[in-house]
Parts: sequence; C-alpha cells; structure tokens
Amino acid sequence: MHFALNNLLGRFRIATCVAVSVALSGCNLLPASGPYSVEVTSQATQDTDGVGYKLVPMTAQVVHVLTQLDCEGLIGTFRNDRRPIPDIKIGVGDIVGVSIFEASSGGLFIPAEAASRAGNFVDIPTQTVDSNGFISVPYAGQVRAAGMRPAQVEQEIVERLRNRAIEPQAVVSVKSQRSNSVTVIGEVTAPIKFPLTSAGERVLDAVSRAGQTTSKGYDLLVTLQRGNREATISFNRLVREPANNIYLQPDDTVYVFSRPRTFLAFGASGRQGQFNFGDDSISLSEAVAKAEGLVDQQADPQSAFLFRVENRTTLERMGVDVSALPERRIPTIYQINFREPTGFLLATKVPMRDKDIIYIGNAGSVEMTKFLNLVLLGALTVESMTNANANIYGVN
Repeated sequence: MHFALNNLLGRFRIATCVAVSVALSGCNLLPASGPYSVEVTSQATQDTDGVGYKLVPMTAQVVHVLTQLDCEGLIGTFRNDRRPIPDIKIGVGDIVGVSIFEASSGGLFIPAEAASRAGNFVDIPTQTVDSNGFISVPYAGQVRAAGMRPAQVEQEIVERLRNRAIEPQAVVSVKSQRSNSVTVIGEVTAPIKFPLTSAGERVLDAVSRAGQTTSKGYDLLVTLQRGNREATISFNRLVREPANNIYLQPDDTVYVFSRPRTFLAFGASGRQGQFNFGDDSISLSEAVAKAEGLVDQQADPQSAFLFRVENRTTLERMGVDVSALPERRIPTIYQINFREPTGFLLATKVPMRDKDIIYIGNAGSVEMTKFLNLVLLGALTVESMTNANANIYGVN
C-alpha cells in the first residue's frame, strides 16, 4: 500500500515537471504555422537578427494614406513632370537641314544671274549634329544646335550672316530626330524606338506603336522609367484612368510585361498558400475572402496581420516614427482587428500589393489546448512507463 502511494506521487511529480518545463520554455515547443501574436506585437522582437520592422495598427488615418498612394499611379510618381507637351529640342545625332534666303540676287549665296533660278534661297546639304552639339553653316562657321530650338538656331545663323548677306533669313528643319526618342520594350510583338514630336505622345501611344500583347489586361503591367525614377501601373488601369496616361519625355523607356500579381496567406485562414489577384486590384477584405476567411475554431480576429515592405515616406505620412531605421524601404506589419466591425470596413479600403503576406494568428484558447494536450500526453507516457515497470518487477 505504501509503495503504491509513493508510486502514484512519483508519477504526479513527473507529470508536473513536464508541465512546468513546457511552461518555462514558453510556447516554442508547441506546433504552430507561424509566429505567435504576442511575438509579432512585442517590442522586443521588432529588431530580430538585425531586421527591424514597424508594427502599425490599421487605423482610418493609415488607410487614408494607403488609399491615396494606390490611386496616384504614374501621375503620382511623376507629379513634377506634368508638362502638357514636351519641349522638343535639337540633340546630338539629329539630322538637320538648313535653307538660307536672301532678299535679292548678287549677294553672298544668290548669284547675279539669279533670274534663271527657281528661288532666292539655297539649301545647305543635310548634316548630323556632331558629338559636341554643332552644325556647320558656310560663312557662319560652327553653330551650336544641340539643346536649341530650330528658331533659336535660325536666329543665330541670321546674326552671323547679317553683315555679309543681303537681308538674310534662315530656315532650320529636323529631317530625322534621333536624340529625343522613346524606347518601348518587353512583351510586345515589335519593340521600337521612335522620336517624339511637338504634337506630344502619351504612354498608350508608345504601347500601341509596339504591337500586340497576348496577356490579359489585368496581368499586363506597364513601367515608365524616367531618369532614376520609375513607376508601374496595370494596363487596364492605364486605359481606364486618363490622368495616368501622361505625356512622354525624351529618353523615356516604356517596359511592357505580364506578371500575375499574387499574395500569400498563412496561419488560421481557411486556406493557406499563394493566390492570384485575378483582377486589376483587390482589397484586403477580398484577399481574406479568397483565402476562405478566418477559421472559426482557431483564429484570433484581433490578430490579423498584413506583411509588406513599405516606403519610408509612406510611414512618415502616417505619423510613424522611423528615425531609428535608416533604410529607404522598411519592413512593415499592419495589424487589423476583425473583432471590431470597423476592422471589416477599413479592410475593404486597403489595396493589396503584389507579394503581400496575410497572417492570421491563433486564439489564446487554441494555444492553451495545445499546451494541455502536451501535458496530458506527458502524463500518459509516464503512467505507461510505470505500469510497464510494475509488470516487469511484479509490483501491484
């Protein structure tokens, strides 16, 4: 009797040790599909392994900033280049023609027997603007043309010939423009480089010149590169929003490509994995619905997270302190509270971006159930071992 009681107490102490050891180790021994909610929200984990991130609660102000940025498109990135039509000037490599007129014959260019001529002008052979930006005009010498409008070059030629020719006039025309051009490349049937004209060409004009594409409109993206800046917009949105169909500028590059935009869903969602947008744009609420929502028996509605890399300026516009993070693009986790009705309303306005990650944390009761099951498993294991030893040694 005394031995059996000691045996029972021993099993209880072992099971208790198992429970305590699990508790002391935190929840790391419990199975999970991702980080626990407390780990995401803890200030101590926001700079792990040198990768700092900002945790931003999804508020009306945050949603307002995100919505504004999504609506800007090309016009937002190039807001300082909203000139209606580019100012086309002569550039290096352009082929230029010059015609010089005189008021009467017997001058510098028109001989005395000009009566037999078709007109009172002479055409100078076409020439290419040299690498230094000059063209050559008889009796006027080297005249700068690069970076000048034709009218400015005409005026310079007239000034140089004024005291040598009879009331000279000049006409400068660009026969072939090679410098003020735009390049269109990518998934098009006929990549092209074409010159801009004074009439003005827009982004869609450039895309139409390059031929057809075989991709669906919502999977087709158009990137405009200008200097050290670039912006990307879906083809359907470019067609639908004329404000984004901006005028092209010299040396722009238009890159047309297809790429199904996707997002990832993990944690306590109905389905986990990668999902296509399947449209020009989708909201956070639509993305959660594509992942079949939150699992009723598992998810914590207060612990829905949206992972993405955000621009520093965007976080600053939200009022987030990013002074401790020097990077231009900062890893950011937005926290959405789906337990509140406003959480659903805000999620309908949050635009998803390509390669966003949605993570739904487990409810605390789920973690407790896992913990208790692990303790119970430990106790049952100890009891089985004790019974086996009793059978071996014949102890009742």
